[in-house]
Amino acid sequence: MASHLSSSRSNGSQQTFSIRDLPKSNNFTSKLPPDSQYPTPGASHKENRVKLGPRMVKEAAYTYVRPDSFEKTELVGVSKAALRDLAIDPSTVETDDFKDTVAGKRIITLEEGQDPKDDDIYPWAQCYGGYQFGQWAGQLGDGRAISLFEATNPSTGIRYELQLKGGGKTPYSRFADGRAVVRSSIREFVVSEALNALGIPTTRALSLTLAPDAKVRRERTEPGAIVARFAQSWLRIGTFDLPRSRGDRATIRKLATYAAEEVFGGWDKLPAKMKSNDGDDLLNPSRGVGKNDLQGSDEFQENRFARLYREIARRNAKMVAYWQAYAFTNGVLNTDNTSIFGLSIDFGPFAFLDNFDPNYTPNHDDHMLRYSYKNQPSIIWWNLVRLGESLGELIGAGDRCDEREFEEEGVRQDFAQELVKRAETLIEQTGEEYKAVFMAEYKKLMTARLGLKQCKEGDFENLYSELLDTLEALELDFNHTFRRLSYLSTADLDTEEKRKQAAGVFFHHDGLSGLVGSEAEARKRLAAWLGQWRERIIEDWTDDGAAEARDEQRFQAMRAVNPKFVPRSWILDEVIERVEKKGEREILDRVMAMALEPFRENWGGDADEEERFCGDVPKFLRAMQCSCSS
Repeated sequence: MASHLSSSRSNGSQQTFSIRDLPKSNNFTSKLPPDSQYPTPGASHKENRVKLGPRMVKEAAYTYVRPDSFEKTELVGVSKAALRDLAIDPSTVETDDFKDTVAGKRIITLEEGQDPKDDDIYPWAQCYGGYQFGQWAGQLGDGRAISLFEATNPSTGIRYELQLKGGGKTPYSRFADGRAVVRSSIREFVVSEALNALGIPTTRALSLTLAPDAKVRRERTEPGAIVARFAQSWLRIGTFDLPRSRGDRATIRKLATYAAEEVFGGWDKLPAKMKSNDGDDLLNPSRGVGKNDLQGSDEFQENRFARLYREIARRNAKMVAYWQAYAFTNGVLNTDNTSIFGLSIDFGPFAFLDNFDPNYTPNHDDHMLRYSYKNQPSIIWWNLVRLGESLGELIGAGDRCDEREFEEEGVRQDFAQELVKRAETLIEQTGEEYKAVFMAEYKKLMTARLGLKQCKEGDFENLYSELLDTLEALELDFNHTFRRLSYLSTADLDTEEKRKQAAGVFFHHDGLSGLVGSEAEARKRLAAWLGQWRERIIEDWTDDGAAEARDEQRFQAMRAVNPKFVPRSWILDEVIERVEKKGEREILDRVMAMALEPFRENWGGDADEEERFCGDVPKFLRAMQCSCSS
């Protein structure tokens, strides 16, 4: 085993470290209020682990709690991309330090055998609440996630919070056991890194550890697992929901200040003025609120808390635009599963669409289709309105937000109406900004996926919308369609007959469904769209040399944004079966290699397996669903 004393080394241009020597911090626990029952690491550390279980926690952002590890564990997967981004030396992953830390067996920040001091970096679980399926659910919190420390990559300056999912009971476990099972852990491990490789904002996964002898009860008894995962922040909208429900103004202010200063890098990094992409002011003082509305205010003021709210909204708008552009569906978009940093988070039921169906939800308990693919943009905004309500006092206070009387005593009666009106107006206008940012990002992504250089008037209706309508009507695969477009040259489509012939590349190998009409009509419809697309391709690429050279440049550009591989539900189910039931381990490495580089043509593994995973989804395995239980 390599000595941790000499484990820092240079990996290309980046210095890397063992997990023990990784630069660490505890900004979250040092700057936010702790659980008063265990206000210091020492108070929690000396407590019997059994007593650190479920209870109500008030006026706190977290509870100190150490992981409760499995006796027998096996490290079966590590993301190379995660090691790089965390600045962990790949040669150290086989050390006991690494394996025991990601399995919850070792608190790497403490000297072995020593009790922690008050300022030591010590594990914690976050306190939050949330609206689940639109209904207030009360205190939730990290019921099975325990954060270990924050780590900063010296080369990038990015700080991440590393935590274990499946690390045992916390005060926020409610009636659960604080554990995670193999099937959900494999799904999260793979999809976290797959989304990141696609450029989709997401929390990340470092490693997967199995506990083969554990007996975790869900719908059935299953073996346990732990995912070591990381993010720039694990704060959620639900983090603000809970103190708001309790009238805890002080904690909301502390959380908002922490978010601005520590998560987003300072108040000066927040947007200064609300603008649309064409430069028009979306927060014009004359729009929606005036002197009469604000009871004699000289002018409408957007304070720093309003700018924080807008930053969170903008980030979530961009995230959901990526989801829509790549047909990723997160099946449980509760407020406790919505990140303030605009990250895909907490993967329960999720899926990439197979056949394009806007009404699809991967959650078999979502009978009302609340969290279906088509509803994701509006649901994220619904969640953001809840955040606006939590921050309402702060954003509505304008320049009075720092007055001692307001901060310590609350809102004066004679100011209440003005404050409410201001907050409502800001939330409403942030909604306009949310829509503008979402649409701009979505158009940008879809333009690139279609191989175009710019989005012109008419493209949204004639190309984007018409293509999606066609895919839905003909029950065709979403992501396969874009990848297959990247192999069609303009010469392949220069006559009606050629376009009808080319239309066949988008059909499933087993043919069209009997519910979509005749093949001739399907080819005619696709050919019409291909004709419009070809005209726009020629228009955008006309100044790039000869036709063959233009096509080759476009092929490369399209294949850089249109993945050949995405981890679909049927693939993940097969991986779970082979890892959990058949004892295979290499399959996980092979699929992770594909997930980390999804745009490649091949990955140098089992060629038949790779083509099968990148090919047609088996007919009876399309549009799979799963439960929230994991």
